[in-house]
Amino acid sequence: MRADNSIKTLWSDRSRILGMPITFTKYAMSEDRIFRETGLLSIHFEEILLYRVRDISMKITLGQRIFGVGSILLQSSDKTAPILELKNVKDPRTVKEMIHRQVEEIKLQRRMRVGEILDDPTNDDDFDDDDSFHPVH
Repeated sequence: MRADNSIKTLWSDRSRILGMPITFTKYAMSEDRIFRETGLLSIHFEEILLYRVRDISMKITLGQRIFGVGSILLQSSDKTAPILELKNVKDPRTVKEMIHRQVEEIKLQRRMRVGEILDDPTNDDDFDDDDSFHPVH
Protein backbone atom coordinates (compact mmCIF):
# COMPACT_ATOMS: atom_id res chain seq x y z
CA MET A 1 0.00 0.00 0.00
CA ARG A 2 1.01 3.55 -0.48
CA ALA A 3 2.99 4.94 2.44
CA ASP A 4 0.65 7.18 4.42
CA ASN A 5 1.75 7.91 7.96
CA SER A 6 -1.77 8.90 9.05
CA ILE A 7 -3.16 5.36 8.52
CA LYS A 8 -2.09 2.70 11.00
CA THR A 9 -1.93 -0.64 9.19
CA LEU A 10 -3.01 -3.68 11.22
CA TRP A 11 -2.38 -6.21 8.42
CA SER A 12 -1.02 -6.23 4.87
CA ASP A 13 -0.24 -8.85 2.25
CA ARG A 14 -0.09 -9.41 -1.49
CA SER A 15 -1.95 -11.82 -3.69
CA ARG A 16 0.34 -14.76 -4.30
CA ILE A 17 1.18 -17.04 -7.21
CA LEU A 18 2.46 -20.49 -6.20
CA GLY A 19 2.70 -19.15 -2.64
CA MET A 20 5.04 -16.29 -3.63
CA PRO A 21 4.01 -12.59 -3.39
CA ILE A 22 4.93 -11.70 -6.99
CA THR A 23 1.70 -10.04 -8.15
CA PHE A 24 0.67 -6.39 -8.36
CA THR A 25 -2.33 -6.83 -6.05
CA LYS A 26 -1.85 -5.57 -2.50
CA TYR A 27 -4.17 -5.79 0.50
CA ALA A 28 -4.15 -3.94 3.81
CA MET A 29 -6.41 -3.39 6.80
CA SER A 30 -6.52 -0.40 9.11
CA GLU A 31 -8.63 -0.02 12.24
CA ASP A 32 -11.73 0.92 10.22
CA ARG A 33 -11.12 0.01 6.54
CA ILE A 34 -9.83 -2.73 4.28
CA PHE A 35 -7.95 -1.79 1.11
CA ARG A 36 -7.16 -3.44 -2.23
CA GLU A 37 -4.70 -1.93 -4.69
CA THR A 38 -4.28 -3.54 -8.12
CA GLY A 39 -2.22 -2.74 -11.20
CA LEU A 40 1.25 -1.76 -12.29
CA LEU A 41 0.94 1.15 -14.72
CA SER A 42 -2.68 1.99 -14.09
CA ILE A 43 -3.51 1.52 -10.40
CA HIS A 44 -7.04 0.81 -9.13
CA PHE A 45 -7.60 1.46 -5.42
CA GLU A 46 -10.66 0.13 -3.56
CA GLU A 47 -11.58 0.37 0.10
CA ILE A 48 -14.46 -0.86 2.24
CA LEU A 49 -15.44 0.57 5.60
CA LEU A 50 -15.38 -2.35 8.04
CA TYR A 51 -18.68 -1.44 9.68
CA ARG A 52 -20.35 -2.10 6.30
CA VAL A 53 -19.14 -5.71 6.12
CA ARG A 54 -22.13 -8.04 6.38
CA ASP A 55 -20.53 -11.44 5.80
CA ILE A 56 -17.05 -12.97 5.67
CA SER A 57 -16.38 -16.29 4.00
CA MET A 58 -13.30 -18.22 3.02
CA LYS A 59 -12.45 -20.52 0.14
CA ILE A 60 -9.37 -22.76 0.02
CA THR A 61 -8.97 -24.94 -3.07
CA LEU A 62 -6.66 -27.95 -3.19
CA GLY A 63 -4.06 -25.93 -5.10
CA GLN A 64 -4.27 -23.13 -2.54
CA ARG A 65 -3.86 -25.63 0.32
CA ILE A 66 -0.66 -26.95 -1.25
CA PHE A 67 0.86 -23.45 -1.22
CA GLY A 68 -0.59 -22.33 2.14
CA VAL A 69 -2.90 -19.65 0.75
CA GLY A 70 -6.63 -19.07 0.42
CA SER A 71 -9.22 -16.49 -0.60
CA ILE A 72 -11.43 -14.43 1.71
CA LEU A 73 -14.72 -13.02 0.44
CA LEU A 74 -16.16 -9.91 2.09
CA GLN A 75 -19.79 -9.03 1.36
CA SER A 76 -20.74 -5.51 2.34
CA SER A 77 -23.28 -2.75 1.89
CA ASP A 78 -20.65 -0.71 0.04
CA LYS A 79 -22.05 0.75 -3.20
CA THR A 80 -18.92 0.55 -5.38
CA ALA A 81 -17.60 -2.81 -4.16
CA PRO A 82 -20.36 -4.85 -2.49
CA ILE A 83 -18.16 -7.95 -2.80
CA LEU A 84 -14.41 -7.73 -2.23
CA GLU A 85 -12.29 -10.85 -2.68
CA LEU A 86 -8.85 -11.07 -1.12
CA LYS A 87 -7.32 -13.71 -3.39
CA ASN A 88 -4.48 -16.04 -2.45
CA VAL A 89 -3.50 -14.52 0.90
CA LYS A 90 -1.09 -16.27 3.22
CA ASP A 91 -2.59 -17.97 6.31
CA PRO A 92 -6.22 -17.25 5.34
CA ARG A 93 -7.83 -18.67 8.51
CA THR A 94 -5.87 -16.29 10.72
CA VAL A 95 -6.57 -13.34 8.40
CA LYS A 96 -10.30 -14.15 8.29
CA GLU A 97 -10.48 -14.22 12.10
CA MET A 98 -8.48 -10.97 12.35
CA ILE A 99 -10.89 -9.26 9.94
CA HIS A 100 -13.90 -10.70 11.82
CA ARG A 101 -12.61 -9.37 15.16
CA GLN A 102 -11.94 -5.92 13.69
CA VAL A 103 -15.39 -5.79 12.03
CA GLU A 104 -17.08 -6.70 15.32
CA GLU A 105 -15.00 -4.14 17.24
CA ILE A 106 -15.79 -1.29 14.85
CA LYS A 107 -19.51 -2.18 14.85
CA LEU A 108 -19.54 -2.12 18.66
CA GLN A 109 -17.77 1.26 18.62
CA ARG A 110 -20.42 2.59 16.27
CA ARG A 111 -23.20 0.92 18.33
CA MET A 112 -24.50 -0.99 15.31
CA ARG A 113 -25.21 -4.43 16.78
CA VAL A 114 -28.86 -3.82 17.81
CA GLY A 115 -29.91 -2.10 14.57
CA GLU A 116 -28.31 -4.80 12.48
CA ILE A 117 -31.00 -7.32 13.45
CA LEU A 118 -33.73 -5.09 11.99
CA ASP A 119 -31.77 -4.17 8.89
CA ASP A 120 -32.85 -5.52 5.50
CA PRO A 121 -29.65 -6.47 3.61
CA THR A 122 -31.23 -5.52 0.29
CA ASN A 123 -32.17 -2.04 1.47
CA ASP A 124 -29.51 0.43 2.56
CA ASP A 125 -31.95 3.35 2.93
CA ASP A 126 -31.28 3.67 6.66
CA PHE A 127 -28.03 5.48 5.81
CA ASP A 128 -27.91 8.94 4.31
CA ASP A 129 -25.01 10.23 2.25
CA ASP A 130 -23.30 11.33 5.47
CA ASP A 131 -23.39 7.69 6.74
CA SER A 132 -25.29 8.66 9.89
CA PHE A 133 -27.54 5.91 11.18
CA HIS A 134 -31.30 6.38 11.24
CA PRO A 135 -33.20 3.49 12.88
CA VAL A 136 -35.73 1.57 10.80
CA HIS A 137 -39.28 1.81 12.22
